[in-house]
Amino acid sequence: MSSAQTPTPDAPETGPRPGRLTVAAALAALEGLALVAAGVYILVMGLAGEPDDRQQAVTGGITLVVLALLPLLAARGLLKQRSWSRGPAIITQIMALPVAWTLLQADSLAIPGGIALAVVAVAALVLLLNPETTRALGIRGPGNVQNQK
Repeated sequence: MSSAQTPTPDAPETGPRPGRLTVAAALAALEGLALVAAGVYILVMGLAGEPDDRQQAVTGGITLVVLALLPLLAARGLLKQRSWSRGPAIITQIMALPVAWTLLQADSLAIPGGIALAVVAVAALVLLLNPETTRALGIRGPGNVQNQK
């Protein structure tokens, strides 16, 4: 097989993007946008409001905005069918699960947020680990390595 016939890991698949991949990208983007919104809110409240610790509020807001880059970049990569994007998307979902658990332990209005986050994270993990998604991204399993000469 020549190198012209061998697909590169970052090359998009020639077929249409599966619906599962599109939904997984949408869920990752939704999480990224939620992080941006929460970060901007905390940042604005830290600067305009009267927080207990202004520096901590500003740092927390900036941190959330920067953390939003991971799921947003992963969503973009998934939409373009880049194989590298599945790793950051899966990491985002794994990081979301303990956050959801913490929200579920609260005695407040955070419980519905924890339920929503848990549902989104589990659904995205199922979609990202689906064999159809794996094939669309050009990811080969451990037993599917081809000899190249």
